[in-house]
Amino acid sequence: MRRLDFQVEPTETGRLRGMVIGMATQKITVTLDGDQVREIRALIAAGQAASVSAFVQHAVGVALHDAAGWKEMLEDALQRTGGPLTRNERTWADAFLSPREPKRGRKKGKAA
Repeated sequence: MRRLDFQVEPTETGRLRGMVIGMATQKITVTLDGDQVREIRALIAAGQAASVSAFVQHAVGVALHDAAGWKEMLEDALQRTGGPLTRNERTWADAFLSPREPKRGRKKGKAA
């Protein structure tokens, strides 16, 4: 893994962009797989991205937009099918969607 530091800046419209005069920035650290870093740098070398920061800012913007779209779609689907989940429905969904831990110990079987 390789550590990359970059600055992320929100614009007035909420989109993430490069350096904007007068806007507050916040520096964060992101750890990426070495193959991902090489692929990003190859895109920069090919002129398809301006910099690592620009690429990551764009990726974060796309992910945030995508997450907002899923939320809207879920809310719309719930309204069409009877409203928000009940407590029992949410409990069932959480249990169903949660990763399950493998069972431990030896299985007891019949002797051969």
